Amino acid sequence: MTVAARISENTYVDSMSLMALSTRANDVDGVNQAMVGMGTDMNKQVIESVGLMTPEVQGAGRSDLITVVDLADGQDADEVFAAIDALRATGPGAGTGANASFRSLSQALREDEDSTLVVISVPGEHAAREAKSALQRDKHVMIFSDNVSLEDEIELKKTAHDKGLLVMGPDCGTAIINGKGLCFANAVRRGRIGVVAASGTGAQEVSVQIDALGGGISQLIGVGGRDLSADVGGIMMLDGLDVLAADEGTDVIVVLSKPPARSVKDAILERAARAGKPVVACFIGPSGSTGPLEQDGVTVVSTSRDAARTAVALDGTTLDGGSEVDLTGHDVASVRESFTSGQRYVRGLFCGGTVNDEVFYQLVAELDDVHSNVAGDPSTRLEPNGKSRAHSVVDFGSDEYTQGRPHPMIDPTVRAARLVEEAADPEVAVILLDFELGFGSNPDPVGAMLDAIEKAKATADEAQRPLEIIGYVLGTDGDSQNKARQTEQLHQAGVRTVSDVIELGALGAAYVREGRN
Repeated sequence: MTVAARISENTYVDSMSLMALSTRANDVDGVNQAMVGMGTDMNKQVIESVGLMTPEVQGAGRSDLITVVDLADGQDADEVFAAIDALRATGPGAGTGANASFRSLSQALREDEDSTLVVISVPGEHAAREAKSALQRDKHVMIFSDNVSLEDEIELKKTAHDKGLLVMGPDCGTAIINGKGLCFANAVRRGRIGVVAASGTGAQEVSVQIDALGGGISQLIGVGGRDLSADVGGIMMLDGLDVLAADEGTDVIVVLSKPPARSVKDAILERAARAGKPVVACFIGPSGSTGPLEQDGVTVVSTSRDAARTAVALDGTTLDGGSEVDLTGHDVASVRESFTSGQRYVRGLFCGGTVNDEVFYQLVAELDDVHSNVAGDPSTRLEPNGKSRAHSVVDFGSDEYTQGRPHPMIDPTVRAARLVEEAADPEVAVILLDFELGFGSNPDPVGAMLDAIEKAKATADEAQRPLEIIGYVLGTDGDSQNKARQTEQLHQAGVRTVSDVIELGALGAAYVREGRN
């Protein structure tokens, strides 16, 4: 191993740009592995954990940009660094006009005083300061950054509420404002269904399912995963509800989150009942099989599938068929019978947190001994970066997998390695995968996983074991990656596909359910 490092002093690059740059740097000729990041303690720990630590990296300051590479034999370090510099110069944020790059928020706002929304993607310890600055200038704020303190979040949201502004986030991954997708968002048709969501991938899933059913999105407001906690009190969820209730372009409202604090849930349902418009409240959780319930004039559901179908129906579209998942086209009985006597488990390897959660709840409802790294019960929670046990689903977008690394929607390296590892387990029968399309995601998410899929299948074939890999492509044909093209790549690789998250979990459970012949 030949490790070379370069430290660019006092050179700040935002986290979204760094994630994209790190992914592209790993594709540079002559690079075995590359990491690009700011000189934070967390990033240094990650660099050390993968064996790329050098004295230069150790001495870097928090405001310094680190580029460290493991070079192929005989490769010239200067040539590699020059190639990475070229990627940075042509990457997101480079250029002029609409793509101009600024070194401060003040500079950017001087250039465009009429802007109304500021997207913040800086290290978490700096995000609150930038958000406060934007709010002082009467700008709405979307905070993509995570690792913002709870105290700062509460203060920011109270300030925004008092000023009649929105703070979307922290850790807000998805929004669609006036037809413009922000961060991880999909190309969906415009329509008259508004969404306010405390879940990024959940918001994506609902929006693409609404699109697939013939509906459209008026506005999609993200609020961040902690907004519905008892501490924050759903400040932005309630304000987002009010915004959509007053929006002339919105006829139906969808509220989406994981199960909130009871007091917050009651406040949301009470506010929803006064919205003056049909509201679908989706609290994703273990009661997913109960179906829609009417509560004080609000339709309450617990899956993204029911949320999308109910909203589109309320918007006036007649839907074919019922809401139950139809597995008749997946040869469940014959697939079950093909497994060896030792193959009994399903493993889910996911980029999307809400995809992970919804599949987890599906499996828990139908199988015993189901585990996840984000399970609430300690007895079923996988250790950080730990091995799978029995039936397991892993959210590779959770903090332990993304500290100092690009999100798996951008760089699938960690998940790809785990796929090959799971395929070598003789007790594994089914592996579930998701592929998120849209703005900010990998330009070819399926293509980036094909080598790992081929290796996984080859590993099972060599052991004379069948292996069923099921994939779900979350996106639309309007996304730059194109859903149809991504799905066809999976079919050519021998991967079975499904149409939504709930079908993914239901099919995985059906293939390994106890009592098969």
